[in-house]
Amino acid sequence: MTTRQSSGWGRVLRSRWVSPIVLLLLWELGSRVGVIPPRTLAAPSSVIVTLIDMIASGELPHNLIVSCGRAAIGLAIGSVLGIVLGLAAGLSRPGDAAIDPLMQIKRTIPVVALSPLFIIWFGIGETPKIALIAFATVFPIYLNLYQGIRGVDVRLMDAARSFGLNRWELIVHVVLPGALPSLLVGFRYSLSIAVLMLVIAEQINASSGLGYLINNARDFMRTDIIVVCLMVYAALGLAGDLLVRGIERRALVWRPTLVAA
Repeated sequence: MTTRQSSGWGRVLRSRWVSPIVLLLLWELGSRVGVIPPRTLAAPSSVIVTLIDMIASGELPHNLIVSCGRAAIGLAIGSVLGIVLGLAAGLSRPGDAAIDPLMQIKRTIPVVALSPLFIIWFGIGETPKIALIAFATVFPIYLNLYQGIRGVDVRLMDAARSFGLNRWELIVHVVLPGALPSLLVGFRYSLSIAVLMLVIAEQINASSGLGYLINNARDFMRTDIIVVCLMVYAALGLAGDLLVRGIERRALVWRPTLVAA
């Protein structure tokens, strides 16, 4: 074997795709020889066939749209609340004293434990599902915006005052742009939490959505459908992360580190 061939194999072995591909091959092999029964876990080939069939029938696109709608509405409500509370607490001491203790208390409450209470308050329709997602996504946006505002360099504030900027201009031109990177980090966390909470929320008497498909598949022991839905949940999380990265590249062009990257 030549040196060039050995270096090529070395690059392949160091690739990040090697271990997932090997895992899929072992999974397929285990299913083929009967080590992994279909009722335990469907083979990757069966999952791909099921995915194609669900897309062709329109079953997956319809339920995916329903789930995305729930996640988007809940995330939008949580984002607005988080931004409003973060601004109020970060920009004023009275707001900090009134809001931050309540948000820290909220942080310690497991969101999943609120499901029974939300069902009692809002019933078993769409409202408790959206409310759970909104409640879970508030804190990451609030905390990161709050910390971003409080972490703005004091020297920048002093320099802006020396140019004659008043308080409002200081907030608009210095504080908020300085806190924007932290806000986007919080938004990225909230996107992943929204997908996670979507899995939990759709277990509440859902008649459509990815959670509905999973519940039906569980009853009929269709592990192939369950794996398809889990793949879609993972794809939603990755798509959300790519979306925020795209926003960062456009909104934070002024950051030297980002431009260099």
